[in-house]
Amino acid sequence: MSEAKTYFDEYKKVSEPNKQERAKNWGIAIGLQQVDGLTPSKYLVELAKENIEGKISLEKVHENLDRYYETPEGKALGPDKHEADRVSAHITDLLRDPSFDFIPTTLCAIHNKLFYDVYPEWAGNIRKTNITKPEEILNGNTIGYGDKFLILDALRKKFDAESAFDYSGLDTREKIEHIAKFISGLWQTHPFREGNTRTIAVFTIKYLRSQGFEAGNEMFDKHSKYFRNALVRANYQNLATNVPYTMEYLNRFFGNLLLGENNRLDNADLQLSPVQTAIFTDKKGNIGKNTDKIAEITDKFGNLTDKIKSAELEFLAAIFDSLADGAEITNARAQEISGKSAESVKKYFAALVAAGVLVAVGERKARKYKLNRKGAE
Repeated sequence: MSEAKTYFDEYKKVSEPNKQERAKNWGIAIGLQQVDGLTPSKYLVELAKENIEGKISLEKVHENLDRYYETPEGKALGPDKHEADRVSAHITDLLRDPSFDFIPTTLCAIHNKLFYDVYPEWAGNIRKTNITKPEEILNGNTIGYGDKFLILDALRKKFDAESAFDYSGLDTREKIEHIAKFISGLWQTHPFREGNTRTIAVFTIKYLRSQGFEAGNEMFDKHSKYFRNALVRANYQNLATNVPYTMEYLNRFFGNLLLGENNRLDNADLQLSPVQTAIFTDKKGNIGKNTDKIAEITDKFGNLTDKIKSAELEFLAAIFDSLADGAEITNARAQEISGKSAESVKKYFAALVAAGVLVAVGERKARKYKLNRKGAE
């Protein structure tokens, strides 16, 4: 996947440290909007340049934005641009402020600062509803987020454990990987209804800076979407398909961020196949009946199964035993085994043939299907 657009590169190498710092903070602030698919307005970018050059203050940036959004041109931008602009300015404001307290309420304070004029009903408040979020890299599946009734308790325990952790005797990599694990846990708790990742990212930067790490380079600027997807993979497990929790990708990100490594950061590497994110059920909806087929199917057909949707893979798992040793199966028999309708079975067979997993045998009325031996690895 191509790298995200970066901003203010022309200022990041100038001799004036103040301009460099402001440019880095603005780059991070705007880059973080990528996690929710947001991009700033051209007007905000021009205001940011004026601020970087020292021509206007951040307070003036906010005043100008407020006036601009009252104009017909500003109103026409819509709420997404307004959010990207306002939150970017708020992040920049927070990043220039060195003050930091390592307590759970700091998260709430950061969230309130970022979103008070975007989500006034939610800003700074712990969410009061349980949530799911379909993830592209999980083919629409969600991870399990913290329960609404346990959020405050979970946060206190995580902060207490981190405060008590003894870093002595660890090398720098071990320290960073431990911090990455702590941040992953905070993110999974998902304290807020909206804006969780941006809040956690700002908290992360300020926490790292408070511990003596330089966290102002281009990782959050250019790779904030990767950062979020790495958090997803760190908190997703599917025992039925042998997909474990993994810190590998988040550690890559932090290695580049803090150790100057050059790890590959490509969102395509985090994408799971439909096979790996499938939830197998029997025709009564009971999970688990077909889970023992997944390894066998994956071993036989490898990458071909990446082309199969979860429902098609579930169907294949249900009829798989009937296709052993070159056996053929009819539409009617597949309906009986899977409990699916004739129309659904017809669609599943067509998709599996198109993917190269099955082959069709015989004329339409007498058509049968069997495993494609050429497609099997």
